[in-house]
Amino acid sequence: MKAAVTGVASYVPERVLTNKDLEQMVDTNDEWIVSRTGIRERHLVAPGEATSHMATAAVQKLLERTGVPADEIDIIIVATVTPDMFFPATAALIQQRIGANNTWGYDLSAACSGFLFALKSGEAHIKAGAKKVIVVGADTMSSITDYTDRNTCILFGDAAGAVLLEPYEGDDYGIEDTILHIDGSGAEALYMSAGGSRRPATAETVANGEHYIYQDGKTVFKRASVDMANASAEILERNGYGAPDVGIFIPHQANQRIIDMAARRAKLTNDQVLSNIGKYGNTTAATIPLGLDEALAEGRIVPGDLILLAAFGAGYTWGSIIFRFGPERKG
Repeated sequence: MKAAVTGVASYVPERVLTNKDLEQMVDTNDEWIVSRTGIRERHLVAPGEATSHMATAAVQKLLERTGVPADEIDIIIVATVTPDMFFPATAALIQQRIGANNTWGYDLSAACSGFLFALKSGEAHIKAGAKKVIVVGADTMSSITDYTDRNTCILFGDAAGAVLLEPYEGDDYGIEDTILHIDGSGAEALYMSAGGSRRPATAETVANGEHYIYQDGKTVFKRASVDMANASAEILERNGYGAPDVGIFIPHQANQRIIDMAARRAKLTNDQVLSNIGKYGNTTAATIPLGLDEALAEGRIVPGDLILLAAFGAGYTWGSIIFRFGPERKG
């Protein structure tokens, strides 16, 4: 029994923040941002819009596309580091809004690798007997970004994506292999220092800006470049695949140079790589399902294609997944 991805959908907020806009906010410029990251613009939520709103919109679109009634969903798993609140879980908020009366679910935190971790968790539930699992990657990074810090404010955007997992018997479709890692030695290179149990919110922590993301960019870049590239190549090699077998590579969209390094390590051509970082920036757990949806809409994925996913994030967390897309549900 395999867990097959039978549907994909995404949601991107309407508001756009361009590099030209950022030039008016911090000491930076379009050429500098594009040359170092590949990002030209990013989308941000509207006032009052949060992670659960984006995730719900993506899930509703997914149900409409696949024709699956909400009551048939067994489990909702949400990968996010920006939940609406610590509790209740974002999964519960989605459940209530879509009227999924027969489901349970939970949130999962693995930063930019969150969607891969959640997809693996969804696969485990399918193999344990679940019939329909929705896996969501969603983050409102603008809610934890300091727009006076030019090192981080240029990087992040907001978005959500969701996939439907169902059981499949056979070799034509489904998740084939997974490589996932976590290494806490990277905790001091990428984090949000306050707001948790170690440093609860106080007037002082808020005044000090400790509820914004902190990143040691050079350290994270060096580690991500190696680990995401190695994971991408390793999963192909250990399953006997070569670059020509890959239909499309959808990497986490953190930096165009990291994407290029991972593609070269796996010996993939530019036509085999999905890159939309220029339009959306780094949307953390949403980048991969957003990329899946875009590639499907552009006709770059057809049922049966071998798809390679890879990511690297805070923690550190990183890994890769290969699967054959389909059979695609159409409502």
